[in-house]
Amino acid sequence: METYINKETIAYRKASRRVKELRGFYGNLTSYCLVIPFLAVLNLLTAPEYLWFFWPMAGWGMGLLAHGINTFGIGKEWEEKKIKQLMDEDQKYNKTL
Repeated sequence: METYINKETIAYRKASRRVKELRGFYGNLTSYCLVIPFLAVLNLLTAPEYLWFFWPMAGWGMGLLAHGINTFGIGKEWEEKKIKQLMDEDQKYNKTL
């Protein structure tokens, strides 16, 4: 019974963490999609000869890209394997005690 509760708790925590990651990414994406067009319009109305809005668009876009890569799991398989390995080692250690 204890093992079942542990597995259920671990699954819940993992799902909760995943939802927080997704919510953070989509919040960041929404902000980007709202703020960058505002900056573009502001730039074009005030100083159309110098397009400065490209700088925040590029910087924030790179940050958004990195956040997306982290959120959607490019390279996440090694994390899952390592977690499983550490949990298996912990179970072996607890059995020997």
